[in-house]
Amino acid sequence: MKLPGNIPTHHLSSQHADLHRDKTQSSPFGYHQLANNKRLPGFEIYSTDGMIPDYGPAKSGFFRFGILINGSLRIQLGLEHFEAGAGTINFSIPGQIHAKSNVSQDIFGYYLLFEESFIQDLISQNKLGYEFPFLNYAGQQIFKCNKAEIEELRSLLLKINQELQEMNSGRDIAIKMYLYLMLLTAKRSYERQNLSAPPPDPGTSSYLITQFYKLVGEHFLSLRQVADYAKLLHVTPNHLNRTVKSASNKTASDAISEMLAQEAKVLLRSTSLSAAEIAYQLNFSEPAAFSRFFKKSTGLTPLVYRQQENKIESAVSGQ
Repeated sequence: MKLPGNIPTHHLSSQHADLHRDKTQSSPFGYHQLANNKRLPGFEIYSTDGMIPDYGPAKSGFFRFGILINGSLRIQLGLEHFEAGAGTINFSIPGQIHAKSNVSQDIFGYYLLFEESFIQDLISQNKLGYEFPFLNYAGQQIFKCNKAEIEELRSLLLKINQELQEMNSGRDIAIKMYLYLMLLTAKRSYERQNLSAPPPDPGTSSYLITQFYKLVGEHFLSLRQVADYAKLLHVTPNHLNRTVKSASNKTASDAISEMLAQEAKVLLRSTSLSAAEIAYQLNFSEPAAFSRFFKKSTGLTPLVYRQQENKIESAVSGQ
């Protein structure tokens, strides 16, 4: 099977900020109103003040590290859905489809965005996912911390903000070191809670489904058949299908299709590629096959979906 080409992703830029920030709101924290000469390439930091509540589906070329101090929201990472509350930290990784919704009125927290190159002076390239298990698909990317850990993360984050504002000597490396210490604090919490340990009974249905969803989120562009994932999980395709359907009333094949539909939504929302170009990008035999697939998955044609999303984006930016 011909593999899809490189799928466009969002990178750190003012254009990307428009997707998740409401510029009509003011916030003195972080990059929201930071002068251009104070900004560092490959790194951004914000509070939830001024954050657009609903975001995605989208995929980015950088890591995201969120800290929820108060309130709640729903986070989607690939096929997994999480309800995050106060004291929760969350991560997304480059190339991962993600979204957020159901943001409560009392929400407050912070989030950092950084490219791998930003911190490569402290961690060798391609080692982040190995060093920090929550920065790869196999790890738990959303988990709770205790009060002391949250306070430590918040203290380090405020130090980063102070460095950004004051322009003292050595600020670049200081910010990188504070970011590293934040990741280390999260890792120590992860280890304290033994989150890397396999479950007592890895044969449970819930564990199999979670592992399946993680694998689909990572490989859906190249692996499209249930048998591909059954082989990776050391089960039969029939067993995988039965297990997934018993929990979600959808087949394993439906889950793969859902991921593919999310990718199509990202491309329709975030690029100027035509539906025909997206069809070939995603390895459909012809544009008509892609249109049928997308309408079956979403109830809309690709063109209607794009027009609908453009209207929503225009309404938000015109606030």
